[in-house]
Formats: sequence, C-alpha cells, structure tokens
Amino acid sequence: MNGALLVAGTTSDAGKSILTAGICRWLARQGVKVAPFKAQNMSLNSMVTADGAEIGRAQAMQAAAAGVEPEAAMNPVLLKPGSDTHSQVVLLGQPVGEVGALNYQDMKPLLQKAILDSFADLRARHDVVICEGAGSPAEINLRDRDVANLGLARALGLPTIVVGDIDRGGVFASMFGTLAVLSPDDQALVSGFVINKFRGDLRLLAPGLEMLRGLTGRPTLGVLPWLAGLWLDVEDSLDLDSRPPSLQPPVGADTLRIAVVRLPRLSNVTDIDALSAEPGVVVRLVTRPEELADADLVIVPGTRATVSDLAWLRANGLAEAIIRRAAEGGQTLGICGGYQMFARTIVDDVEGRAGEVAGLGLLPATVVFAPGKTLGRPHGEALGHPVAGYEIHHGVVRVEGGEAFLDGCAAGSVAGTSWHGIFENDEFRQAFLSRVADAAGRRFEIVRSGKNAEVLSFVFEGTVRTLSLGPMGAERSLAPSVLEFVYRQKGLALIWVALGFLWGIASGFRRFWVGKSE
Repeated sequence: MNGALLVAGTTSDAGKSILTAGICRWLARQGVKVAPFKAQNMSLNSMVTADGAEIGRAQAMQAAAAGVEPEAAMNPVLLKPGSDTHSQVVLLGQPVGEVGALNYQDMKPLLQKAILDSFADLRARHDVVICEGAGSPAEINLRDRDVANLGLARALGLPTIVVGDIDRGGVFASMFGTLAVLSPDDQALVSGFVINKFRGDLRLLAPGLEMLRGLTGRPTLGVLPWLAGLWLDVEDSLDLDSRPPSLQPPVGADTLRIAVVRLPRLSNVTDIDALSAEPGVVVRLVTRPEELADADLVIVPGTRATVSDLAWLRANGLAEAIIRRAAEGGQTLGICGGYQMFARTIVDDVEGRAGEVAGLGLLPATVVFAPGKTLGRPHGEALGHPVAGYEIHHGVVRVEGGEAFLDGCAAGSVAGTSWHGIFENDEFRQAFLSRVADAAGRRFEIVRSGKNAEVLSFVFEGTVRTLSLGPMGAERSLAPSVLEFVYRQKGLALIWVALGFLWGIASGFRRFWVGKSE
C-alpha cells in the first residue's frame, strides 16, 4: 500500500495531531494531493462538515492544513464520552448509539468495514493519506479489537512512526517499552521514533538516541523542540491546562477578562480559541465560584452531559454565582449545552435520561431532548454582522421571549445560542467584545480585523520557509527524502518536515503579530 503512513504515539497528547498536520501541509505545498485520516477518535471537540457529518476538530484542522475540505471519511468513527463508562458512537458522521467499554467490541466488524472502506475511498482520490493513531499502540489488552493503531497498520501494510513526549519524562523507556510489548508482526511495521517537546542541548540527548537505536534497531527520525503556546485544535482534555490564556498584550489601556467554566464533560472548547487570539483578551478556564468575581464575561460552554454538568454547577456553587452575577448585570453567555442550562426547564429522556429538571432560569426558554441529533452549519446575523457557525445537539430549545440572538435569545446581560464557532467570525467577535468592554467600563481597543483566518494561515504556511532546515538550523534539502518516505515507505528524514512545521508555527505567529509577515 504505497502513499500512506501511520503516525502513532507512546501516549495520548504526545504530538500525533500536530505532526500529522505538519506533514499534510508540507506535502500539499509540494503539489501532492494529501488527506488526513484518523480511523477512530475519542473526543468531545468536533465540527460539522459541509454535507452535515460530525467529525473530530483535529481532523478538520488537518484537512485545512492539507488544503482540502473536511469530510466524514477522514474520521469514520468518533467516540463522544458521556460518562466514565459510556460513549456515543458517531459512524461516518452520524450517531448510531451509546455503548459501554465492554460491549463496544461487539461493534468492531461494522466499524472496521467502515474504516477500511473510508481509507480506500480517500486513497483512491489522493496521492497520499497520512493516518493518525489513537492513544497508544502499546495497549496490549485492547490489541485484539484495535482498529486505529497497529490493527489498522497491519490491515493496510502501513509503515509506522512512534512519537514520544520527552517533556513528561521517561521517553526512552516509553519508546522501548512500546516496541517491546508488540508482537513480532506488529514490530515489523515500526520504522522509527520521533521525540517531541525537547528543550535543552541536543548534544546531551544524542547518546541516548544511539542507545535506543542499539536496543531497538530503529532510528530516531527526529527531535522536535518544545514550544510554548502552540494553538491548534486538540482532541481531548489532556491539553486544557497548557492552553495559553492570552496570545498578545492589549493595544488599549485595559485587558478583557473572560472566565470559561470548565465543565466535567466540556465539549468544543475550541469555541474560545478565537477569543484568546485577540490582543488583550485573557481567557481562563475556571472551576470555582470565586474565579468569576473579576470576569468581564462569563461563558458556560458546550457539554456532552447537560443535566449531569448542571448538577455539578449546583454542587460546587457555580450555579448560584452565575445567577447572582446575571442579577447584577454581569455579561454572561451560554453556548449549546451552556445555553440549555440557562433555560427554565430541561426535559432529558435521551442523553442523561433524567426526565424533567429545573434549569437556571436565566433565559425565557425550555429544552426538550430529541432522539435525533441536530447537525448543521447555519448562517445568521447578530450585532449587525453576518455570523456562520455549526450546531451539534440533541437538546431542542424553544424560545418563549426575550430578544433574538442568533438562533437563541437574550435577556438583560445574559445571552444564549446553540451555535458553535461564532467567534471565528471576525466582525461579530470584535463587535461582541466591544459590547462586553463597554458594559464593564474597560478601555479596550481592537485594531485588526480578519485575524482568525490569517493566524490559522500563518500556522500552516510558516512551515514553507523552514523546510530546508534540519535540527537547530542545519542545512538540508527536504523534498526528495520526504517524498521517497511517503511513496516508498522508507524511514527517511521525517524530522525535517515536522521540525520545519513547528518552527514555522513560532515564527509565523511572531511575524504576524508584529506586522512583519512575508
């Protein structure tokens, strides 16, 4: 199977998503028609494709890096946890049921067929498919039902690289151990390793790389530097603590402070990324009532478990703090599940099967959960500007008063909408933040429009100018070796692609924000 590669990792959050996106972008810039692929993704960060399919946000980001439209085939199986033991299964973009960890294996024949068919479809339409693994291939207790890591690689004959996060410590042990627990047939597919998030002197690391090669017979294809504040769509909650609260200092005299409630089943946290990108906007994830006190805006975001997370809000005092804030005129926004919590009543016989429960009563609305999931990419207008978003929800909100706000409503200082992605609309975002600043009495100034799309472009395009650089600036020509790896499945020089991509992110952001982009 030529023209394909699997990027696996020793753990979740090792760097698979970013490395996959970087390889896709670089190949696209060489004129190669490339597509990302993740057979099975467990994530509460998702989006809706143009044809109404739900896929992981990371795969949508990778599709943007590849310069292609995201589609269901890029993420045929999406698992959305609703509790510690059960997840909703989304197959080819549509929900097909709730399963527990044990009975999920009963679905494997159905899922595997969809996965292999999706890969074959992508491969037939593209020169190259870059596959991202899930979790770790060393989960040997799950190997017999694996459809995303070496189970996929074995079925398709994919060469595999393994990424490890050295910042966590124990990277040599995790890489050696990952290979050691695999069967000989699985080991044969592993071509080499990539070390991620290294900070320090490479000369001190080099002896360890040589010893790892001696122990495993596999080379370390590259060492990627640790860079603070990387800002790309992520798959799970492991990355939440490393999210930058703000990317740039304010232009005006004051900053805007936004508190986002970190719900236990928080979903689509990417809704706040565009806010963090605004100079002078500080976004914090909060879990305690006192953390709302100095916020100019409080956002209750989406959740996979509306009623359960509402109970959590009440148990830890956040519900009372939000109600008190609203009564005092503090700016408050609910998105999707957060909007549902603001209603008077919620009837849930579908998601949490809790029946009728009282909402926070902040908005004149009622919610009834429907068996079918609403998936769409709606358009509308708010604050005098066009707004495009996407919606993913079972809860159907019936508005019974207030002022119109997109698909939802507003009452006093509280507003709610089911739409995700609204802050990716630059003019609306800036108008919304200006309104928040005026209400809070902040001397906050916005000076740039179109930033969201431009920043994303810099993230991806920053790799182009650095692809002739090896580790720490060593000169090297990339195109022949990388294309040979992808097409012929030789373990050659992946480091140059990935390192160029990551250095490109840093330089791209810096050039953009100081107005010196090339």
